[in-house]
Amino acid sequence: MSSERPPSIDRETAKAAFLQAHGYGNVRRESLGGDASTRSYERLHREGGGSFIFMDQPPSVETAPCPPDATPAERAALGYNALARLAAGRVDAFVACAGWLNAQGLSAPKVLAADPIAGLAVLEDLGDDLYARLIEAGTDEAPLYDAAIDGLLALHAAPTPGVLEFDGSTWPLLVYDDLALKTAHDIFIEWLPKFRPVTFDANTLAEWEAIWSPIRSLGEAGATVFCHRDYHAENLIWLPERQGAARVGMLDFQDAVLAHPAWDLSMLLHDARRTVSPEREAACLDRYLAARPELDRIAFLADYHALGALNIARILGIFARLVTRDGKPRYEQFMPRLWTYLDVCLADPALARLKAWFDIYVPAEARR
Repeated sequence: MSSERPPSIDRETAKAAFLQAHGYGNVRRESLGGDASTRSYERLHREGGGSFIFMDQPPSVETAPCPPDATPAERAALGYNALARLAAGRVDAFVACAGWLNAQGLSAPKVLAADPIAGLAVLEDLGDDLYARLIEAGTDEAPLYDAAIDGLLALHAAPTPGVLEFDGSTWPLLVYDDLALKTAHDIFIEWLPKFRPVTFDANTLAEWEAIWSPIRSLGEAGATVFCHRDYHAENLIWLPERQGAARVGMLDFQDAVLAHPAWDLSMLLHDARRTVSPEREAACLDRYLAARPELDRIAFLADYHALGALNIARILGIFARLVTRDGKPRYEQFMPRLWTYLDVCLADPALARLKAWFDIYVPAEARR
């Protein structure tokens, strides 16, 4: 399709034209709503059976993604997505990542039709058996989490190209670098004071930066694996009819980067939306480390706690922003769980200085 869209064509007209052009013009469309992003989804029901997922990511509603060679100043000028190395919702990122994941024998939705410029795609429907919903309904979580760990092991064993390519779409697999990690933890200090009664003066912020700087260094130095970046029970679908790691259907992976292997483990085991027990966390970490005997267990767990603390601070900041700026109060309910996870990470003696910072500057009444 043309890269130029007449301004008179509204979004619904463009969507209908896309579906018609790709053979989905006579389907029944069922809205599935959106998520915390600017995307929305529909389920397409074909007469006589069969369903598909229709992804709508309106163009020009996000700041630009990060060019591979952008300087820190250029990234700052482009905005948050470039600073954090997020894909800005780009459909070509989704297509390239999905193709790469499927090529590794993993289960991402197959892309059946796409127009990255328009921000539209029709995807394989992996069903509704999200990990989170199955576990809520009483399914034993153990085999699901075991398979999720196996999925990460498969990801972490795969060679990581600098550029992902599939069906004409290419996307760079950028390093989750120092600036992106700083952007991540600084969301906390920017947005928590707008949400809770805390203030951070210049000395407090200087100490914050000094504590995190070496943690960011270990994160960037250890950036060796494909990182899904949003790997948790709301984005994993159980596919028991498949084999091995392919039993884990993966969603929402378009923000993938090259990162430390501890990052996706933190996303899975420090799940904001459901409590992962200490016992389940320990079992998952044991499974992961048993399969990777080349890793130093003590050093890896220290990295997991440090980067886990950074990730949790990032999510707390994002949720504070969603509540205060975006008017999405439901995210407040998840924050006490995140504080509990953070306390566990901060119990690592190597993080004593970070624990002291939180104890002094973020009192108990602000941790709720």
